[in-house]
Amino acid sequence: MDPGVGVVITAREIYEAVVRLTGRVDVLIEQQKASEDVDRDHEQRLRALERARWPLPSLSLLIALAGIVIALFR
Repeated sequence: MDPGVGVVITAREIYEAVVRLTGRVDVLIEQQKASEDVDRDHEQRLRALERARWPLPSLSLLIALAGIVIALFR
């Protein structure tokens, strides 16, 4: 070994590092896909709750107006 060279990295070590890195990237891609599925599901649930909730304020307004009309014509 040349005394001027502090570290020697072989092609085998580079290959093994790339293989490990590729495996980790694959895991991250799968985790991201799962996260996107969860996000999509949550978005759908929120939209459903918003659609189900909009009649409540309208119904309250109609009941209040009916009460005013009844009070006025009594």
